[in-house]
Amino acid sequence: MRYRLLGRSGLRVSQLFLGAMTFADDFVHGAGRDEARRIVDAYADAGGNVVDTAINYRDGASEEIVGEVLAGRRDRFVVATKYGVTRDGSDPNAAGSHRKNLRLSLETSLRRLRTDHIDLYYVHLWDHLTPLEETMRALDDAVRDGKVLHLGISDTPAWVVARANTLAECRDRTPFVALQARYGLLSRDAERDLLPAAEALGMSVAAWSPLGGGVLSGGLLRAGNGTSRIPAGSVSEHDLSVARVVQEVADGLGVAPAHVALAWTTARSRSVHPILGARRLEQLMENLGALDLVLPDDALKRLDDATGFEVGFPHDFIRDMQGFVFGEAGALVDP
Repeated sequence: MRYRLLGRSGLRVSQLFLGAMTFADDFVHGAGRDEARRIVDAYADAGGNVVDTAINYRDGASEEIVGEVLAGRRDRFVVATKYGVTRDGSDPNAAGSHRKNLRLSLETSLRRLRTDHIDLYYVHLWDHLTPLEETMRALDDAVRDGKVLHLGISDTPAWVVARANTLAECRDRTPFVALQARYGLLSRDAERDLLPAAEALGMSVAAWSPLGGGVLSGGLLRAGNGTSRIPAGSVSEHDLSVARVVQEVADGLGVAPAHVALAWTTARSRSVHPILGARRLEQLMENLGALDLVLPDDALKRLDDATGFEVGFPHDFIRDMQGFVFGEAGALVDP
């Protein structure tokens, strides 16, 4: 495992993040606390140091298990959690990124995680009802209080992220250094604006669902073995066709299909850190094998082509108009 800086901070974070969304004793597709401990131990042994959870994951069980598993060694980990999803559906102020919910959510997460500070605190999803000024000021206060060290934002339009960090810069407040978004071979929309925005603003990108909810791990294509929890009928033909290409590339390289899908994600940008979710230790150990895989150019192109992804307007229009706008000499200018 190698490490990178978290955005424009000095915090060192591992190439791969560990997702704890499945940590819960009574979740049929989850990892109970004993299995969660084995997963975290193996991840740490491999050099991983970022554990990602949220206040609402499994009704709080995820945070509680993370706090228990990290007891006695918490300072060796970068603990990331999120707020914004409702704590009580009957209370209109128990959700969103406003100051009141931030304060109550943060205190809840600190208690569950058995810690006095959160290393990376995310706004879980854009709250269009709360002014960005309020959110950024309240988050900055949490940082100044020492209860939060670094800030992140998840599942939010790129223009909102850019405006938030511009506000922070202009008013000498703490900016977001991390962006969390769905990204992988089956979800390339982030390439339109989110990835370019993150790179321009110097933000790290935590990519959730890099394996498409398990579709790219190969289980669906191993017909009849019962290893996949995803009903085949719920997956589109497009996604299945991409999974077949991933399997073919993996067979050609002699590796697992999950390695190929994860290696493709990290090859797109050095800003990207895939989040590995695991229900069993064996799943984590298999996915960690992607660390050693560098995909050849022909494999990358084949995977790109398989998705049929189009960046869309205005990006494709700008690309196609380069010669018209900048003339023949434009092609001679190195960026």
